Amino acid sequence: MRDVVAVLLRKSGGFGLGVVGEVYGYDRSSTGLPRFDFAVAAEEPGLIRLDSGVVIAVEHGLERLESADLIHILAWEDYDVPPAEPLLAAVRAAYERGATIASHCTGAFVLAAAGLLDGKRATTHWSTAEALATRFPAVTVDPGVLYVDEGRILTGAGTAAGVDLCLYLLRREFGAHAANAVARSMVVPPHRDGGQAQFIDSPLPHVGDSDRLGGVLEWMRGHLDLDLTVETLAARALMSPRSFARHFHSATGSTPRAWLLAQRVQAAEELLETGDLPVEEVARRVGFGTAAGLREQFVRRRGVPPRDYRRSFRAAPARSA
Repeated sequence: MRDVVAVLLRKSGGFGLGVVGEVYGYDRSSTGLPRFDFAVAAEEPGLIRLDSGVVIAVEHGLERLESADLIHILAWEDYDVPPAEPLLAAVRAAYERGATIASHCTGAFVLAAAGLLDGKRATTHWSTAEALATRFPAVTVDPGVLYVDEGRILTGAGTAAGVDLCLYLLRREFGAHAANAVARSMVVPPHRDGGQAQFIDSPLPHVGDSDRLGGVLEWMRGHLDLDLTVETLAARALMSPRSFARHFHSATGSTPRAWLLAQRVQAAEELLETGDLPVEEVARRVGFGTAAGLREQFVRRRGVPPRDYRRSFRAAPARSA
């Protein structure tokens, strides 16, 4: 997936364009990371006004989609207006020839109008989820998650979830090394699980608890091999188990168990990519205990067994330039 196109629509979001440009538009091949042929396209080339009022010059029309491996449909303000048929035809044709298509926020309305979400699960910004579900009843809309992977069709929630979706795609196609390195250059978290909530009730724990909980999160990352029960973690945070679980969810949008599983799978990915440790030892170091335990969670979250993942990505950094 090296040929990437971002599709701008009427009053598309400038933030989304900036995200895909940051991830795919920079040449990082000198550091061993993938290099992409990145372009921006529109229904009609020329000057396009973004939702922020900024005007940009777009060189390519819909014909640019004909060669793309990955197409990002960006968010747009006029999602209540049916997309033009030439755009829908171009998107359908790209999908039929094997391209992967991802939507940001209200870009999901384009995929739905093209019929590509029928019978599939999808997400969009929580504020437009009801409209998407009402207009396209054949789509199973989940308004509570960051992104949904349906193979060659992916949908993302609003704004910052576009970062998560792009990094997830890098991780899926090029491995954890590539995704983590790009995340570091962007100064963002390397991975937020797609099932994490779009928004959380409180961005930080109650006053007085943030330092303690933040310290526990860092300690958890450094001690994944231990039996990290809620009781153990609560004691470290000087809270009751019930209070700890409540504050943890308020701060992260996830349960301690789900957050811990995601961290363990991520750590396993890096060990599989960058070293020659036996799978049994990888499982022990990240806290799954046995190779069978690691395999179960890895297949559930990544779709492939650990050994297959290693064969796919072990040499990814070296071959990606």
